[in-house]
Amino acid sequence: MVWQRPDGRQPYQLRPVGFHTGFTRFAPGSVLTKCGDTQVLCTVSVSEGVPKFLAGTGKGWLTSEYRMLPSATQQRQERELLKLSGRTQEIQRLIGRSLRAAIDFGVLGERTLTVDADVLQADAGTRTAAITGGFVALANAISQLLQRGVLERSPLCGQIAAVSVGLLQEEPYLDLNYVEDVAATVDLNVVMNQHLGIIEIQGTGEEGSFSRTQLNQLLDFAEKGIQQLLIAQREAIADWEELFVGD
Repeated sequence: MVWQRPDGRQPYQLRPVGFHTGFTRFAPGSVLTKCGDTQVLCTVSVSEGVPKFLAGTGKGWLTSEYRMLPSATQQRQERELLKLSGRTQEIQRLIGRSLRAAIDFGVLGERTLTVDADVLQADAGTRTAAITGGFVALANAISQLLQRGVLERSPLCGQIAAVSVGLLQEEPYLDLNYVEDVAATVDLNVVMNQHLGIIEIQGTGEEGSFSRTQLNQLLDFAEKGIQQLLIAQREAIADWEELFVGD
């Protein structure tokens, strides 16, 4: 039996992707990221100074925070105030690790970039949307720092995007929505750079195990999806050629 996608997509197709840049007024970088029905507001703030372990090194830092609004899902969720759930902590650490691969911290200097990812509407893939949109917001923030003369040159040395893949009826599918995510026997989140080098893989056999062959199939699908996301990111960043100093 072949899985029939609820939205009629082919197994290798992404959901419609969009980046609404400059979505908020005060953050140096902001973008409303849409991946199908998943919507994540990604903003980047800049502050002088770094954590104590970096003080005096001349190097900067990037950190991330992730939250889901109470009405982002069908049933209201309580706000996480005093104590973050394990899931929230895991996701925001993933976002931070992923986006740190895009920055030359020596060029940034002793400044801290804070990436905030706030899920407005969740239909699966919120962490991958946060990473992909977070990169666009990051590029916009760096552009503003250059325009204001805070930075002399761009520290943007990598391009980062992420996507989910999964096994349904033993076959690979790209960019799962909620219905598919719940039904999947294997769920994989993949983060890659502009060379399709792997930054991180999170994979789980939800109802058993998966083979090396199936893993390779999933990674092939992820590569195809990330190639498209990289193009979409570059199209959304107005001064990409001036910002990007990677090879």
